[in-house]
Amino acid sequence: MGAHPPTSHAVPAAGEPGNGSANRSPEGLQAGLKNRHLSMIAIGGVIGAGLFVGSGAGINAAGPGILLSYALTGLLVVLVMRMLGEMAAASPTSGSFSAYADRALGRWAGFTIGWLYWFFWSVVLAVEATAAASILTGWIPAVPQWAWALLVMIVLTGTNLVSVGSFGEFEFWFAGIKVVAIVIFIVVGALAIFGLPPGQHAVGTANLLGHGGFLPKGPGAILSGMLLVVFSFMGSEIVTLAASESPNPVAAVRKAVNSVIWRIALFYIGSIAVIVTLLPWDDPEVTKSPYVAVLKSLHIPGVDVVMDVVVLTAVLSCLNSGLYTASRMAFSLGERGDAPKAFATVNKGGVPAVAIWASVAFGFIATIFSYTSKDTIFQFLLNSSGAVALFVWLVICFSQLRMRRTIEREMPERLTVRMWLYPWLTYATIALIVFVVGYMFYDKDGREQMVLSVVAAAVVLVAGLVLQKRRPRAAEPAAAAEAPEQV
Repeated sequence: MGAHPPTSHAVPAAGEPGNGSANRSPEGLQAGLKNRHLSMIAIGGVIGAGLFVGSGAGINAAGPGILLSYALTGLLVVLVMRMLGEMAAASPTSGSFSAYADRALGRWAGFTIGWLYWFFWSVVLAVEATAAASILTGWIPAVPQWAWALLVMIVLTGTNLVSVGSFGEFEFWFAGIKVVAIVIFIVVGALAIFGLPPGQHAVGTANLLGHGGFLPKGPGAILSGMLLVVFSFMGSEIVTLAASESPNPVAAVRKAVNSVIWRIALFYIGSIAVIVTLLPWDDPEVTKSPYVAVLKSLHIPGVDVVMDVVVLTAVLSCLNSGLYTASRMAFSLGERGDAPKAFATVNKGGVPAVAIWASVAFGFIATIFSYTSKDTIFQFLLNSSGAVALFVWLVICFSQLRMRRTIEREMPERLTVRMWLYPWLTYATIALIVFVVGYMFYDKDGREQMVLSVVAAAVVLVAGLVLQKRRPRAAEPAAAAEAPEQV
């Protein structure tokens, strides 16, 4: 299981892929994502349906202290994204961190994390399709829920198959609605906190410090809260995959990495702060649906319908980007010989159609299980993919440690994005992730998820080692050391 020497895989030119041809990247993918697409994907990528729906469980677990859980998890994401941005700016590729793990740590690492990531997003397709169907059935009960799930999957598969530009356009508007909704929520909530609407009294710190104090369930609840919110940040890294299908990937990656701090601070910490300040954390309505609870407390009419629309948009956005992400990871695995070669082929529109269909097929099967075997097979799929986010972040850290030395030695001009306080902050990030993993084994609610995720990772790792032994990969030709495009 030895790692490749740092020089065994030369880092491709920083302008690749996407800076060569006007329409296609060197990988054959269509470079059809515009700057506005990437900007909105970067902004909306950190706003998942879990923020609107799942944040209530975190608030119930930690009280107002959930703010510290979000802050610590957000810090973790910022540091990991900085490391990923450093590698992606030097070498944009559709495989992102999986390709970097392959070069820096060995084929086994790229194979394992790539397939686990594909598995995660393929399961997410089923989760989001089921959630969307649930909302749509509430609006039009005459159509069975399974039919709505099928329709949603078909429509978004179609947008992904047509062109990467159609994916980008859908995601632009989906993410835009999410962003506008969160901004309006924060503005309205902030006005209410200071007692500005007529009839509204300033709440001060009554809800933050009352009802048992800021940490009503003790400091340990901060970590329990982290376990509940850590997976809602999964998706921040999508922009580094999407950048390879844009005319200027280096600029896109740099912009996304530099903006991740304010995005997390505003959308996550800002909106959760409004909730726990305006309402008591132990209010049953907050646990059920915190955003709806706040808007109802302000007597805003039609809030249920409005939030259903926003949540549906968030769900469709997650499904759309999840299908894109899974297919591009499958495409990269196919290119490296770690998946069927057909996965690495593209259609006339420059999109990996076979990889898209393979991802959709698994998503369909998982969706069927969500209706027929919800508490057995589907629950197993959810739990066995639950800790993938932590595994991905850990692999990014180790890959950055190795690639940074290679880039500094062979092509320092490509370090247009640099990890802060290297290598010490990278080591600190690794330690924090390992600590969270260890706490999941200790926590009774997180133990099953972690154990099954480790089992899934071990199975994929063994398959990767067998493949590496049976089909050694030919040495890759060294890429020309070109300076990155100045942006």
